[in-house]
Amino acid sequence: MADAADAKDAEGKEAPPPGGIPIKLVMIIGAGALVLGLGGAFVAFKMMSHPAPETAAPAPAHEAPAAGHAEAPKATPASAGPGAIFDLEPFIVNLADTPETRYLKLTVKLELENDSFKEEVTKRTPQVRDAILILLTSKDSVTLRSTQGKFQLRDELTSRVNAVLPKPGVRSAYFTDFVVQ
Repeated sequence: MADAADAKDAEGKEAPPPGGIPIKLVMIIGAGALVLGLGGAFVAFKMMSHPAPETAAPAPAHEAPAAGHAEAPKATPASAGPGAIFDLEPFIVNLADTPETRYLKLTVKLELENDSFKEEVTKRTPQVRDAILILLTSKDSVTLRSTQGKFQLRDELTSRVNAVLPKPGVRSAYFTDFVVQ
């Protein structure tokens, strides 16, 4: 008698092992499952990195409850209208990318609660610029290029500026020039 491994059918082809699944079928099923799993993971990753429009923009910083100087003040009524705008000189900074050197040019306008905060921000402009510079140089270009990264930067920037002021008075920060190179 011949072994099962040496068994050949009438045409000279190898016969499948008795009671088993052919190895080619197992390999095809395994490869198909791997492709489907990787495709599903890719789709899930893309969906998580680009959330739906209603969840893409985090809540404005002025809606968060105030907790000391580190947080933005409570929201003012919508009927209060826009606050006073304070212009800051443009920022040009090196980003935290390694090993490449990347730059960010950013122009920021701060929306203040009212005109009385303009004087306070003007007095503390060096401290405000320092807080913003330290924040900007800690960021990398990949984070800043995404919409979510820009919203996060806006919220962090508002919090940092309010932390410098004796009384939080910045509602939001607006980017009027944003270039990553």
